[in-house]
Order: sequence, then structure tokens, then C-alpha cells
Amino acid sequence: MRDSSPRSGTVNGKSLLEGTADGDQIRLAGTGAWTSANARQLESLIDASVRRYAAAKAVAIDMAQVDRLDTFGAWLLERLVRAFSARGAQTQVVGLKEDYRALMDELHTVKLAEAHRKPNPIIQALASIGVSIAGVGQSLMAMVNMLGALAVAFLRVIVNPRRLRLTSTVHQLDNVGWRAVPIMLLITFLVGCIIAQQGVFHFRKFGADIYVVDMVGILTLRELGVLIVCIMVAGRSGSAYTAELGAMKMREEIDALRTMGLDPIEVLVLPRIIALIIGVPILTFLGSMAALYGGGLVCWLYGGIDPEIYLQRLKEAIDLKTFQVGMIKAPFMALVIGTVSCVEGLSVKGSAESLGLQTTASVVESIFLVIVLDGLFAIFFASIGM
Repeated sequence: MRDSSPRSGTVNGKSLLEGTADGDQIRLAGTGAWTSANARQLESLIDASVRRYAAAKAVAIDMAQVDRLDTFGAWLLERLVRAFSARGAQTQVVGLKEDYRALMDELHTVKLAEAHRKPNPIIQALASIGVSIAGVGQSLMAMVNMLGALAVAFLRVIVNPRRLRLTSTVHQLDNVGWRAVPIMLLITFLVGCIIAQQGVFHFRKFGADIYVVDMVGILTLRELGVLIVCIMVAGRSGSAYTAELGAMKMREEIDALRTMGLDPIEVLVLPRIIALIIGVPILTFLGSMAALYGGGLVCWLYGGIDPEIYLQRLKEAIDLKTFQVGMIKAPFMALVIGTVSCVEGLSVKGSAESLGLQTTASVVESIFLVIVLDGLFAIFFASIGM
């Protein structure tokens, strides 16, 4: 039984697609040129055929009489096949010339992008929070892994001290410590001056100028000295560590070390961590002294407090515990800065963009963790009476 499909799409009086129905068995025959020039006619014929034979169980598409087939026509043929297949019909293309089979095979592997509805903003916000929390968890796990690797490398060095890269450690200590002294002294000196100036300006209203010395001494030695120094170290040395290790990762130097049987943690990371743990307390001490000197200078020139009175009041306001609090924090903060910087450096992928992103993440995470650690230490020292 022959049942011809609509002939609305004809070229030179000849339909580009005709259909023959035999029960639920359908045979479609293509003819002529299936090209972009006949796209409009082909689309209407394909849509009409799909609607007309929607109940078909098996469809055979005969392309033996097709003279030309370009990418547009091939995609329309693939669209016809997918339309019947989506309705559960067994669909096959027969008679296709060998010249066109490669094109059809390529189009058959293409997946259409599905239209997505706009997500619920609440669900989207919750999903974003979940992704962020998962990222934080991954970062913490990477830090824990790095601390474990550092502990193992440090134990190997203790067992065999000759494994320590002394030259590298001294070089890193020179970069982290000695070369950072001028900028650290300048910044902490200015911070001490600002604290003293603001203290004198406001305390003078209550006639309590002398208590500015207490504020400068306690705040500098307990909190701001170590905090300012560690933030500067994170921005200066931490970013340098990330950039150096990231560049090595991009040039596959770290893989080369592993190939030679060397541990990158022991060779590259451990000397940098040791240099930070030694250098940051020294910088903290020098920075605190510079801040106290700057505060005393402002108290003398701006507040009219004589240097002898400043020193005498400073001795009464602070004690050894005040100094110890700031110095105890320094090596722990140095360890956090070094760990984060090295983790981010070793996470760099093979692009300059990745290097920039990881360097930025290193500085931000280091400063954030330093401030969090300072808050935890403040609670701890307050609980034990220091």
C-alpha cells in the first residue's frame, strides 16, 4: 500500500522526500539535492513526515537518489533519524553514497545542547555555598597532606642532618629575613606612629595622655607587631614562594626531581619553611621595636610626653609575658604562611593564568588564616591568663 507524504517541498516539480507506508513499516526516499539552497523545503518535508508517520515502528530512509549532500542537508537527515528514533522507531539510513558516510558519522556523534530552565535562585545560592564549602575542605586536606609530608621530611633530616639543604635554607633565609628588614621596619614604624597619634588625639580629651604609652606597648607587642609583619611576609615572601614553585611546576622541573629519585618536599619546600620559621620571629622582634620607637617619637613630638617618661611608663605597662605572647605566635603563623604558599604553588597547572590565580589565592588565604590564628591565640592566652 503506497501512501505518499506531502509534496509541499518540491524542486523542479519533484519532491525531495517521499514516503511509502506498509502498516507500521515506513520507507522514506530522498531525491535531488539536499543542500542549504533547499533547506526550507527540506525542513517542511521532514516535519510533515515526522507528524504523519508518528506511529511508525520501523523507518528506512533511502538516500540512493540524492545527488548532492552538504553539511546542512546531512544535519537535516540526522535530525530526521533522531526524530523517529526518539519516538521508539527502529530507524536506518540505506543507499547513502560512500562520499557522504564520513560526514554522517561525524554528525551522529554530535550531542545537541539541551535547553535548561532558569534555576531557582535559592537552589542556585545553596549550590554555590556547597561548592565553596567543598573547595574549602579540599584546601584544608591539601594543607594537612603538606604538613604530613613536611613532618616526614623533617624527621628524615633529623635522622640524617646531611640531607638538609643548608645552602638553600640560608639563601631563603636571606630573602625572607635580611632583605625584608627595611620594608618591615618602615611599615611597623609608621603603624606605631599612627597608633600613638590617634591615641594622643583622643585620650587628650579625657586628660589621659599618659595611657597612650600603655596602648602602644601592649597593642604592638601582643597583636599588631606580629600581625603586620606576617601580613607583609604573606604578601612578599608567600607570593614569591607560590610563583617560584608554580613556575617550576609549569616547566616540569618538579617532575624531573621525582624522576631523579628526589623528594620535592625535602628539596624545595622544607628549606623555605625553615627559613620562614626562623625569619618571621626575628622580623617580628625588629618590627615591634620599630613600632615602639615610632610611638615614642610621636608621643614626644606630638603629645609632649618626654622620652624618659615614655620609657618609664612602658616598663610599668608591659612585662615579659606581653613580649612572649607576640613571639610565640610568630613561628606558627610562619608555618601557616609557608604551608599555604607551597600548597598553592604545587597546585599550579600548565598556564600563566593558573599561576596568577594560585598566587592571588595564596596571599588571600595566608592573610585570612593568619588573622584567624591570631584570634584563636588571643582566646587561648586569655584563657590561661597571659
